Amino acid sequence: MTPLTPHRPGRRASRILAAAAGFATVGALVAALPANATQDRHHEGKGGRTVDVQLLSFNDFHGNLEPPAGSSGQVTENLPDGTTRKVDAGGVEYLATSLRTARKSHPYSVTAAAGDLIGASPLLSGLFHDEPTVEAMNKLDLDVTSVGNHEFDEGATELARMQNGGCHPKDGCFEDGKKFKGADYPYLAANVTNEKTGKPILAPYWVWKHNGVKVGFIGVTLEGTPDIVSADGVKGLKFHDEIETVNKYAKILDKQGVKSIVTLIHEGGVPASGSYNYDCDSPSGGAGISGPIVDIAKGISPKVDALVTGHTHNAYVCTIPDPSGKPRMVTSASSYGKLYTDTTLTYDRRTKDIVRTSVKSANHVVSRTQPKAADMTALIGRWNKLAAPVANQPVGYISADIPGRGATTPEEPLGDLIADAQLAHAKTLDPKTSLALMNPGGVRSDLVYKASGSEGDGVVTYGEGFTVQPFSNTVNLADLTGAQVVTALQQQVGGSNEASPKILQPSAGLTYTLDMTKTGAARVVVDSIRLNGNAIDPAATYRVAMNSFLAGGGDGFAALGQGKNPLVGSDDLKAFNDYLTANSSATSPIAPPKADRITIVK
Repeated sequence: MTPLTPHRPGRRASRILAAAAGFATVGALVAALPANATQDRHHEGKGGRTVDVQLLSFNDFHGNLEPPAGSSGQVTENLPDGTTRKVDAGGVEYLATSLRTARKSHPYSVTAAAGDLIGASPLLSGLFHDEPTVEAMNKLDLDVTSVGNHEFDEGATELARMQNGGCHPKDGCFEDGKKFKGADYPYLAANVTNEKTGKPILAPYWVWKHNGVKVGFIGVTLEGTPDIVSADGVKGLKFHDEIETVNKYAKILDKQGVKSIVTLIHEGGVPASGSYNYDCDSPSGGAGISGPIVDIAKGISPKVDALVTGHTHNAYVCTIPDPSGKPRMVTSASSYGKLYTDTTLTYDRRTKDIVRTSVKSANHVVSRTQPKAADMTALIGRWNKLAAPVANQPVGYISADIPGRGATTPEEPLGDLIADAQLAHAKTLDPKTSLALMNPGGVRSDLVYKASGSEGDGVVTYGEGFTVQPFSNTVNLADLTGAQVVTALQQQVGGSNEASPKILQPSAGLTYTLDMTKTGAARVVVDSIRLNGNAIDPAATYRVAMNSFLAGGGDGFAALGQGKNPLVGSDDLKAFNDYLTANSSATSPIAPPKADRITIVK
């Protein structure tokens, strides 16, 4: 096994145990992690037979160093009187304070994450290929994370750079005299292998050790990652079944004497309540959650004692029975650093295992009323200074908040606006373009009326637009038959998207009805589909605009990947900014679209 060369003396990589051998390399950057390290942050003498290990965890941070704006930066809280309230939360200055406060009086404490720490990030991080976020995670004393699908947005070689450091191959070093040092924590990718060698591209597991206490961590991302990441991002990689992979490495850890095991899995569930502190186990264990994580949790070996999950951006703390019927903790801490999960794992020194009946867990709000962490404030200020010339440029004006990620309906006002912008851009390339479709996962935030800095209320800056559309997709045109358009709409709610629908955001003129009382593709009322008031003709050809991700069949929209006569336009952010600039002014701002293009029957 090739050891990871420390970036600096005392680097936490020097105390990482990655005990599987023969990891493959991607380019010349991916390396295994050294094999005989010990956790040295905490100090306490050995006690009695059991010791409480504090597991702090979060997920889906997505480079949100500054507090997320609008509803994207709020969590819903259940109050004792039965009402709810919205609480402003998140921002790495506050997350650092929360975690550091939580660790006090807990000498056995480990901090873990479940993927998507980077990717789809606001401009402050995304402009610099997420180096600021990795630096912040180092300062947070993050110990370990799994990869998520967004860790592959820029490909496996760039992910390896995130781990091992070095300046960007094209953009170089962003700060004079400073070289990016990489992550002090291991990225785990147990179910991601090199197609040629069949070996994991990064360490599959890691073991935390302190005073004879050992806890193993296995990290996986969802098997369906290739369906939701651009083809270039996953080129040369194979993604394997989550259950089979975790069970394989749980056996390996068990044979090595590591009996206490936590899985970090970038896949999640859908809670019964939108409140972070609802009772997920009422009226019975796991009754308050559905979605892919339920079956995965039920299939993962009883050797695993807890699951930290992510991907769905939801909050839950549930007990889902393992294959032996024994309750097991499954948690998720929403997204963007708005929550963190505090789990107590009682470790039995004699059995070296977790006393499962004693496991306790709860989600906690990363409140913005607590003091900011000074080192994080300095980090944000330093990178903001570099980003300011680009970030603060005004690109348009809005008259009120335009909800996107924070919308409460499947059709998002901001999604409609982006689709309109892509249609307008497409028509400059080909006036025959009929409609545009935008994937909901590509809308990463809201546009907020209130000023985020000195730009003034209602002003949309380049940085705010970047936060909404950070992927650098292009606007692509393709010819589709009417039948293919109908099939694409049906794929929103059928096939791989039936369990968790992905509602495409339509440009103006495309209208139809979704009957959610039905199942699968039948939810799309075909007779209701209209384009500029006319029924879709299955045999006719329509020029359709979409981003390059959808044009490649992403998100399960295979029909959109079958287009003919492709034409590639500008990047989607430029199309969006150009639309805002051309269609708004300080005296005539854009109003939020009504989001009435899709009629939903429940």
